[in-house]
Amino acid sequence: MLKQTLQQKLLQKLSPQQIQLMKLLQVPTVELEQRIKEELEANPALEEGREDVVEDSYEEDYGDERSEAQEDFDMSDYLDDDTPDYKYSTGGRGEEDEKNMPLGSGRTFHDNLRSQLSLLNLDDDQRVIAENLIGNIDDSGYLRRELRSIVNDMAFSQNIQVTEDELEAVLKSIHELDPPGVGARDLRECLLIQLRRKRGDSYDVEIGIRILEEHFEEFTKKHYNKIIKAFDVDEEVLKDAVAEIVRLNPKPGNSSKQSARAVQHIVPDFLVSVEDDELKLQLNQRNAPELRISAQYRDMLQSYQAATKSDKKQKDAVMFVKQKIDSAKWFIDAIRQRQQTLTVVMQAILTFQEEYFLTGDETKLKPMILKDIAEVVHMDISTVSRVANSKYVQCPYGTFLLKSFFSESIAKDSGEEVSTREVKKILQEAIDAEDKKKPLTDDKLAKLLKEKGYNIARRTVAKYREQLNIPVARLRKQL
Repeated sequence: MLKQTLQQKLLQKLSPQQIQLMKLLQVPTVELEQRIKEELEANPALEEGREDVVEDSYEEDYGDERSEAQEDFDMSDYLDDDTPDYKYSTGGRGEEDEKNMPLGSGRTFHDNLRSQLSLLNLDDDQRVIAENLIGNIDDSGYLRRELRSIVNDMAFSQNIQVTEDELEAVLKSIHELDPPGVGARDLRECLLIQLRRKRGDSYDVEIGIRILEEHFEEFTKKHYNKIIKAFDVDEEVLKDAVAEIVRLNPKPGNSSKQSARAVQHIVPDFLVSVEDDELKLQLNQRNAPELRISAQYRDMLQSYQAATKSDKKQKDAVMFVKQKIDSAKWFIDAIRQRQQTLTVVMQAILTFQEEYFLTGDETKLKPMILKDIAEVVHMDISTVSRVANSKYVQCPYGTFLLKSFFSESIAKDSGEEVSTREVKKILQEAIDAEDKKKPLTDDKLAKLLKEKGYNIARRTVAKYREQLNIPVARLRKQL
């Protein structure tokens, strides 16, 4: 049975501009530049440059997509325009960009290995095997795949029948290539290849080889007393042998790899300076590009208004032009709102952490969570989170990730609430000052913090230590 009912629903929907703003808020400066470049390429109605004349009457004149004025526009000026499309999207800079485009050059890490094969005494069959083995070596210089898998690959893909013993023999020849240690299957083999090349240099090298061959597990776990007892040597001899091992390269491929990887430079989104004991905030100007609506597209609409012809072709073109202009206006507004939001949120953080930004003393950092800033700027927590995400601030004490200034609070014995950053700072200083022969365990670190008034459990100390990328006491031990 069919029924007709009348219902009222309250729905919250985001406009395209709001969605666009949220996406722009969370990207850092470098990605914003790329996003603007993409928008300039996709929308010919958007151009770079300062807006000289702002037509406030745009919405009044062309706001109604179904207005009668659209039906009276003349399409001839737009449809018969012989100007190439790229002139609208790149501002005539395409050729210049193409000339300045960098070209990749140079030899890769694997090319260097193949070029050395001629130095080895290999027959044709062995050379084919060697090239296959080199192709399976990763960027760190290791052969991670099992020889059995490579045998199967060569049989199925190239119809080449080889045995594991033949692969093993060729692999030993590859171990003679530079950089030393290349082609190893694990860290132990990599270090041994390098040390064996130095065999005969000193007694320390011989002890180092024996350590890797006979007591590698004890070495990795720093059980030095067991090694001293097994070799019947004094601590100084072991110390020199360990120093020889530590000097070796655990990733030989990365040291000589010449395939270029882009170096990622940190571009600060905010610049903070101290002038006469006052904080000055400046938004990176790369966050404030000069964008404008294409004057050519505005002229199109004005010419349509003065025309008298009206047909479907004209209406479609008018809708296309207006859609591009609206999209450009939305994008420009979103960029401006992004600048305002970033500035307001960062100013609130500066005010909240004023004592730290004036002195640079990490112990002056106050506990601060997203909710604290959201309440100050009267914005949603998610908005503050997007601002803090992947943004960097440059101040006189260095360049820091913005979200690193947010931290939970811990109550001291005196009842005062302090930031977890303060606790981590004290923890780092304690570990830096410890006796490396007898490093502080997590229990001792917890007791040390308790003496300073920070009543923190051992498991919490372990958590903070891991967040600081500090290994356990046993792995910090030195001879």
